[in-house]
Amino acid sequence: MKKMIATFVVMLAAFSLFTGIASAHVTVLPKETIQGSYEMFTVRVPSENETVPTTQVKVEFPAEVTISRFEPKPGWKYEVEKDSSGTITSVTWTAENQGLTSTEFGLFNMQGKVADDATEIAFKAYQTYQDGSVVEWIGAPDSEKPASVTSVNPKPADASDDHHGTTESKDETPTEQANEEAVKDSTNSSNAPLYVSIAALIAALVSLGISLKRR
Repeated sequence: MKKMIATFVVMLAAFSLFTGIASAHVTVLPKETIQGSYEMFTVRVPSENETVPTTQVKVEFPAEVTISRFEPKPGWKYEVEKDSSGTITSVTWTAENQGLTSTEFGLFNMQGKVADDATEIAFKAYQTYQDGSVVEWIGAPDSEKPASVTSVNPKPADASDDHHGTTESKDETPTEQANEEAVKDSTNSSNAPLYVSIAALIAALVSLGISLKRR
């Protein structure tokens, strides 16, 4: 009996650890855009380290997107890197104060043009903590530390050449839209692991009940 209880506790601890990791990815919103569009992208950065804050975030830009502008963020400074042609290839935000603690997340906005032939945009990100440790969000979608991917849909046949973004609203600014989408995405990311944990807990309880019944 004691052995079964101990096994059950270990299973719960393992699933809790999994859910904590699964919901802490650096992501770039929106998750979908249109070929040739001028889009505002929002980098959502949660801080997963329980003891030290996030103090720096670097995002690399692939050829499928040309980023040209960045929204100033209080408490943070940014630096860009360019290639020989003057195209911005990456941006690094650095905290001027404490940074992001384990209970916080930050939104970093930037604007750019999606390539006319793009099918997806993979944003590689590097998250640095106060102790100097770096988490590289550069892997495949099914990896432990995936790069954030934005899907690119074909441009509608009747769309004009000056299409600016895909979700403009008369009542909301682009920043407000991005913030709302970031919150929704954060909620979805947080709820999915929770559902997995609940299902695992139910399965463990059923297994425990069957074992007790057999005894």
